[in-house]
Amino acid sequence: MSSRFYVVALDGGAGTGKSTTAHSLSRALNLMHVDTGSHYRAITRALLDLNISPGDAGGYLNKNKLPLSTQVIDGRSCLLIDGAGFEQSVLRSPEINESVSDFSSQASVRELLFDYQRTQVQVARENNFDGLVMEGRDIGTVILPDADLKIFLEADSGIRANRRIQDGESDQITNRDEKDTSRKIAPLIPANGCIHVDTGVLGIEEVTKSILDVIETLT
Repeated sequence: MSSRFYVVALDGGAGTGKSTTAHSLSRALNLMHVDTGSHYRAITRALLDLNISPGDAGGYLNKNKLPLSTQVIDGRSCLLIDGAGFEQSVLRSPEINESVSDFSSQASVRELLFDYQRTQVQVARENNFDGLVMEGRDIGTVILPDADLKIFLEADSGIRANRRIQDGESDQITNRDEKDTSRKIAPLIPANGCIHVDTGVLGIEEVTKSILDVIETLT
């Protein structure tokens, strides 16, 4: 690789291996890892703690601000809400898994995070990374449409459900897929010009190598 700053957009459905792949790329190339799924999970947790339902999120967020900031920990960008973060065990609880797609489909929630997520490119520069890899469901289509490389991960729903079980999580993969792909705002779809990678037939080392090989060709 050259000394150029690289922006990688990594999209895919639940259980396709986005976080594992992003973490591997982050380590290999000194890229800041941004998990936008954790952003929506954190907002979901914060609103549920306030007894706010998905349908009431817009009314609440129009009147109240949730102060957002960033803390970089071990190569990973972490969202803080009013100065506080959340443990992964909290963000990946069955309650959050069940609710996050409903909250993330709300325009008010997406608008809250849109500008924040785009600022992560500058955060990566300021923290002396060689780029960033941002994972989510609308990165290549909405958040970073001008990314140097756009990857779309996919895998059979049965394989993805088994991964969740092996991770000790309860997640309704098929139900979340339907919600994420059919929502009117920023649906989960492959970005134009993206590279498709089937993580159901490739191991993480093979997935990472295939992406690294593509990045090596960028000028």
